[in-house]
Amino acid sequence: MELLQEIVKQCGVNEEQAKGGTGMIFNLAKNKLGADEFGRIAEIVPGMDELLSAAPEPGGFAGAIGSVASAFGQKAGHLGDLAQLASGFKALDLDSGMVGKFIPIVLSFVKGKGGEGIGGLLEGVLK
Repeated sequence: MELLQEIVKQCGVNEEQAKGGTGMIFNLAKNKLGADEFGRIAEIVPGMDELLSAAPEPGGFAGAIGSVASAFGQKAGHLGDLAQLASGFKALDLDSGMVGKFIPIVLSFVKGKGGEGIGGLLEGVLK
């Protein structure tokens, strides 16, 4: 898959790590967007089901932070989302800093395939 190849190349990770990290980003979008909005993103990303199922479940301390932060509104909820992504990346044996490397690649891919409208849906969840 083109997206995974780009992440492997730019981030220096293996395909399983690329798949799991990308799946986590899309799982976050799936949880934040309505079914119709996420469906528009899923239509342009080949193998979306495989990506979603490859994502590790966020848990432990970061998962708890995410739940608590979400209760305090958008900004704190965003911090919780980032903590959950960092926790999942750690489960993939990736540094939490890799989240910041994956996101622009995923956004660029979605915008390139689906245009600014669909890219904007994903960007709104991740910013």
